Amino acid sequence: MIEEREPIEAVGEPGATSAELSEAQLEALLFVAERPLTRREIATVAGVDRAIVDARLGDLEVALADRGVRLVLSGDRVELVTAPDAGALIARYVGADAIRLSPASLETLAIVVYRQPVTKAAVERIRGVDSDYTIRTLLHRRLVVELGRAETPGRPFLYGTGFEFLERFGLTSLDELPPLELDLAARLLRDDEIADRDAALGPPVDIDVEVVD
Repeated sequence: MIEEREPIEAVGEPGATSAELSEAQLEALLFVAERPLTRREIATVAGVDRAIVDARLGDLEVALADRGVRLVLSGDRVELVTAPDAGALIARYVGADAIRLSPASLETLAIVVYRQPVTKAAVERIRGVDSDYTIRTLLHRRLVVELGRAETPGRPFLYGTGFEFLERFGLTSLDELPPLELDLAARLLRDDEIADRDAALGPPVDIDVEVVD
């Protein structure tokens, strides 16, 4: 879910800019952060220019490439996550099971991943069945997040993926997703005008399929 948060204020004198932000300082800041931070927030709290933040992020990403934690960048936001090859060990420690999703949830998640930002109506158009329960399940598991609202009648929610999806599936960015076959890509990425029309009309009404997650 998208949460409204108070902006982070700069440390020190207004407008003051320090000469350095070390790689170690940046790593420590991201380690204690309870949520992903934007590059602007890092620059503000550290009192440095955006260019310095970008440079240190690049250095840190390289330094952590073979370590137990990795730097993940999603748009303007950055976060430290555990390395994918440590997932099984960490799961045993915390007592967590592997991700278990029903075929309906997997199908819905795949549509959201490759079609994002996407409305529920567009997902239902592609699947041909009601997807309200499945989307709510994926939202609860934080595999899908709300990205805002579409500029169409009714202002339906737009859904996509966030850091939780990347971490749970061992990805550092959506660029690492496998490419779609041409026929499947055509089915998922058809004309946006059709999706907008369906978003305005609402979900299909001839539904008699029970989805069990």
